[in-house]
Amino acid sequence: MKVGVHVSIAGKIYESVDRAKELGCDTFQIFSRSPRSWQTKELKKAEVEEFKKRRKEAKIAPVIVHIPYLINLASPVHSLYQRSISAYIEDIKRAEILGANYFVTHIGNHKGRGEKYGISRIVTALNQITAQIRPSLKILLENTAGAGTVLGYNFAQIAAIVKGIKEAKYFGLCLDTAHAYSAGYNIANEHGLWEMLKEIDELIGLNQLFLIHANDSKTVLGSRIDRHEDIGKGKIGREGFVFIVNHPALRKLPFILETPKKRPGEDVDNLKAIRALEK
Repeated sequence: MKVGVHVSIAGKIYESVDRAKELGCDTFQIFSRSPRSWQTKELKKAEVEEFKKRRKEAKIAPVIVHIPYLINLASPVHSLYQRSISAYIEDIKRAEILGANYFVTHIGNHKGRGEKYGISRIVTALNQITAQIRPSLKILLENTAGAGTVLGYNFAQIAAIVKGIKEAKYFGLCLDTAHAYSAGYNIANEHGLWEMLKEIDELIGLNQLFLIHANDSKTVLGSRIDRHEDIGKGKIGREGFVFIVNHPALRKLPFILETPKKRPGEDVDNLKAIRALEK
């Protein structure tokens, strides 16, 4: 089992590799820039080369880049929609420059215009994006908890998006365990996990699942509230993660932890906790 965490890119971007290595990660995830700003900092050639060099020396793979939070491909506001498409393209290019394997993206928020409208906007945007670039990495659509008018909290919605994409070969799925539980999938027990994976297989295909965001949930089943908790200390619990970590369809996939960072050493503790569950 390959396990890692989301690490900071503070300082020089290649320092993220050092942080991942120090934590004992087999894989890791980063933002390629500030996730809460439209401003981007140029990826300098020397820094990119150093990033790739250190990653190769550390033998860490895969590397995942996560989309910034401001991007919304379902926005009904034309200016934000167009800006989101442009930023999405730029961020894919940045991920490719770094040699990332996967680009994880949230689905989008229709802001009250309805599911059908939002899905149509997302499909149009993704088709426009892949018409302009031919990604060398996989774009992974991440399921959501479904708070407010956020899309992607069930796999039927994600399947509808994938069905509308002309170049579906560029896309795959990232499964977030906390989001799934908060959205109403009872993966805290073995039966519920099997049922969810059956749904994914029937609607999208388990062969399209490339990455697990392994997070426990602070909130109850079906709350639609996105609050992550340390592995085994939330509502999914230790027993639930035993099933998740050892499921035959999941155990060979990379696991990225996005657990709380309230104190020093918490990433190390969570990495130890999830590795201890592997049979």
